[in-house]
Amino acid sequence: MNQNEPQNKQSLKPFFIKLISIVIAIIITINVLYNLVLSERMEKIDKILLMNNDQFRESLKDKIRKELYDGLEKENMISIEDKKLLYKLYQKIKKEFEDLENIN
Repeated sequence: MNQNEPQNKQSLKPFFIKLISIVIAIIITINVLYNLVLSERMEKIDKILLMNNDQFRESLKDKIRKELYDGLEKENMISIEDKKLLYKLYQKIKKEFEDLENIN
């Protein structure tokens, strides 16, 4: 038995080195993936969940107001494609209301 003990210890040493290396690599990989992928999404989710925060609401209102003022200063607020789409939507809704009046 004494002859096998040094051989077992020597064969376990590379195993533990490989095991520790793999564990460290996995930890680094998980950390990098979390920082690159999940942390940005978590920040966005936190902002949505904190909508009751007065400061967040005020900043959101200010952003909306700024966009509205910027839109009013432009000559054309809506692109031609959007105008066509909105007009088609308007025509469809108008037709549905007319159909509703005809039913009654």
